[in-house]
Amino acid sequence: MQRRSLINTAAALIAGAALPAWAQTPTTLPVLQVWKDPNCGCCQDWVNHLQADGFQVQVFATGNAAVRKRLGLPDKFASCHTGLIGGYAIEGHVNAREIRRLLAEKPKAIGLAVPGMPVGSPGMDGAVYGDRRDAYDVVLVQPDGTGRVYQHYTGNTTGFKRTATTADTLPMVEAEVRRVDTAAGKISLKHGEIKNLDMPPMTMVFQVNDPALLGKVKAGDKVRFTAMQINGAYTVMSIEPMP
Repeated sequence: MQRRSLINTAAALIAGAALPAWAQTPTTLPVLQVWKDPNCGCCQDWVNHLQADGFQVQVFATGNAAVRKRLGLPDKFASCHTGLIGGYAIEGHVNAREIRRLLAEKPKAIGLAVPGMPVGSPGMDGAVYGDRRDAYDVVLVQPDGTGRVYQHYTGNTTGFKRTATTADTLPMVEAEVRRVDTAAGKISLKHGEIKNLDMPPMTMVFQVNDPALLGKVKAGDKVRFTAMQINGAYTVMSIEPMP
């Protein structure tokens, strides 16, 4: 009996040694605080992803741009929501797996980011996207503001074709303005299909290419706009009220 116990213990140790250190470490997770846009459904879908993985999440409906600035996270890594856990910033649709790894490894860093809103990342993987998954990186943001790839996720290109790549050829899309955030340079739009981005109808928070565009519209307006992806971020290039 004692010999069998020793064998089982040894087998368990060998199996554990085969796992990465972060996966072996049982951790009581601290509460993850999240600041998001109140009109962004994909932010809540990301929160649901984390809760399903065992995270306790405290959600604040506004303030992600201010929190991002306070945490020292450069705008080039920006997305639609900002989190804070264990002293680390979590920007955008970061996978629960990488957050657990970050808390276990404890690197010297500002935190993790998934810039923009890549389709297929947690919270951007709903049925409306079908089987589409864009390749994307989870970036470890260093104390000096630079980033390195922490984990790469391979996508697919099934059904994913951009029909326009320049502002001169972008299709006009009808939408309703849900919220204008002048301080953050963002606008929330309930929009129709954006064909050049292969994006189905939904409510989305966009950056704007020119902050002056936000002075043309207000919440509740019916508008037409164009958008494209710039450095991973979905960006409004033009917008005008509908007659």
